[in-house]
Amino acid sequence: MSDIDTPQSLAAWVERVPYARFLGVAIDLAGDEMTARLPYAERLIGNPTLPALHGGVLGAFMEITAIAQLWVLQGPGARQPRPVGVTVQYLRSGRPKDTYARAQVKRMGRRIANIYVEAWQDERAAPIASLYGHFLVAPKEATGAG
Repeated sequence: MSDIDTPQSLAAWVERVPYARFLGVAIDLAGDEMTARLPYAERLIGNPTLPALHGGVLGAFMEITAIAQLWVLQGPGARQPRPVGVTVQYLRSGRPKDTYARAQVKRMGRRIANIYVEAWQDERAAPIASLYGHFLVAPKEATGAG
């Protein structure tokens, strides 16, 4: 784990990401596990007939979760990870309630990280969406160059 080990440092990171701030994303850190929370807000509904959360909101929430997890692992000296390729699977409709997500780093190379994220609402065993992504990461030494 890096020196980003406090809820305050994660909250400060979220505040610097405009879309995460707009969505109201909150990130909790307990030991080596990070959980992101998307609090329900009516503006997040994409299909008012069901009602269901907008797919773009869910995808962005999971991408923010992945980037935050990588940022926690790399530490504040590293460049913010950049998505190279992301695949989102929508498994069931997101209901109008809080949504949670956790990310697992599957492989962390020198330049590319592979990460898997699941989002759920009531039960973690019943995800509503998942994301598998490849992110460009830079070692701390490379952040000063270019």
